[in-house]
Amino acid sequence: MSLEEFDNGYWYATEIKAFAINIGIAGTSKLRKDELEILVRKFLKTGSVQKPKRDLSTPDGAKDSAIGLDLQLPVRRYTNNKETRDFITRSAMEMDSNFKEKSGARYRLNRWREKQIAGGKTITYGDLVRRYIGLCKTKGPFPQEPSGRYINFLSDYLGKEKDATRKSAIKAWKQLKQLDIPKDYRAWKKHSQSGPEQ
Repeated sequence: MSLEEFDNGYWYATEIKAFAINIGIAGTSKLRKDELEILVRKFLKTGSVQKPKRDLSTPDGAKDSAIGLDLQLPVRRYTNNKETRDFITRSAMEMDSNFKEKSGARYRLNRWREKQIAGGKTITYGDLVRRYIGLCKTKGPFPQEPSGRYINFLSDYLGKEKDATRKSAIKAWKQLKQLDIPKDYRAWKKHSQSGPEQ
């Protein structure tokens, strides 16, 4: 498979994991889909398997949520479960009476958390809550993440197509997934205006 073929395809997480295991990428069960895509793309480009950037080792001890979450607790064994998410949201509402959640903020909070810990910085759940409040106050849409092709497509489609609905956006995405073109709104629009190649 060429890099272009990979980029023009749409791969489910299970397919990416199977591909990653097949080429020898370590720690596939602990990596997110976007992280696996980056490593697979590097393999297709260079022919060599690279190690994940993120430390995949699990700290010793109980999960933070089992200890009891509070704002002073250092983040050691974060669990992305309902209890933790509810704690962060509830604490944000207590800190800021005008707090409103923003789509995409939690994803960016998780990436920020991973980056701080990877850099050796000690952060608390209070730091997470304050960061989440700041992210939710970000004006305008967040910059698109390269790996979020489905989300990016829907966002662009709904923002640019006249009388667009979520239903029509999902239908267009399903069509795009079947095409051998990049999985973004721009490629879909160009294809839909020119029609299928003869």
